[in-house]
Amino acid sequence: MKWQLIAPQTEAQWQAYYQLRYQVLRAPWLQPPGSERDELEDKALHRMIISSGGEVLAVGRLHLVDAEKAQVRYMAVAEQARGQGLGLLLLQELEQQAVALGASLLILNARESAIGFYQQAGYQHGAEQPPLYGIAHQQMWKTLRLAGDQQSYQHNCDALVALWHQTIPLSAYMQLGIEKFDGSTLYCQAALAPNQNLHHTMFAGSIYALGTLTGWGLVYLQLQSQGLEGDIVLADGRIRYLAPLKNQPRARVSLLQVRGSLQALAQGKKVRQSLSVELLDAHQVVAEFEGRFVVLPKHGD
Repeated sequence: MKWQLIAPQTEAQWQAYYQLRYQVLRAPWLQPPGSERDELEDKALHRMIISSGGEVLAVGRLHLVDAEKAQVRYMAVAEQARGQGLGLLLLQELEQQAVALGASLLILNARESAIGFYQQAGYQHGAEQPPLYGIAHQQMWKTLRLAGDQQSYQHNCDALVALWHQTIPLSAYMQLGIEKFDGSTLYCQAALAPNQNLHHTMFAGSIYALGTLTGWGLVYLQLQSQGLEGDIVLADGRIRYLAPLKNQPRARVSLLQVRGSLQALAQGKKVRQSLSVELLDAHQVVAEFEGRFVVLPKHGD
């Protein structure tokens, strides 16, 4: 099925947008038309997925709660469009918009039936919420940006590069470094020359190492931001190569792609975190790395 992810523009699109909200979120509980809207509609950001014929398949809304917190509301997918990943695509778009607005935390209130979906998307459990129309709800949250400012980010990035080069000789030989980190997305880079194969493209093993170390690096930066200590190890890593890397090796990983909390480490417990890294040739995605990391608590002597 062909589709587009857009912001509603025309009167017809707005009507169809609110109609799907009503059909999925209010009509089954015999609520009146209009109950699918609230006083924040004009201040919120709205997105919808439509088919090639203009049929609305999924809708969702984002609004700022305060300068650092945003909230997703009114997520709905048409019955005939479920199971195709459209809900996740819509949620990821709203997350990206929240980052663009400067939010550090994203919250939402999930129905019991949707908790598993949001957990898979990287959300953590918050407080239980009052039932709505007799349906239990759970607040869930996701970190969009680490606490700190650009100076603290730079300090932690410098420490990370030094740690790589001191403890992993391969990283120094690859000339692995950090291009930038804004508290949300980490970009790493390496030199092509020391990582070339006989075809004058980047050696597959070096691409894998770049993906692994970039993912490892984001886990490290989270630990530093949260004041936690632990030994980070790769438990499982898988990569899909899409095209040769011929020119400018880079890697990109975002907190939006992270699944799993590190907080239990403070209680001396082992924690797990999964994430996705894109390997780039300049700006073109040439490989995708999926890593599952374990962080082991450090025990004193």
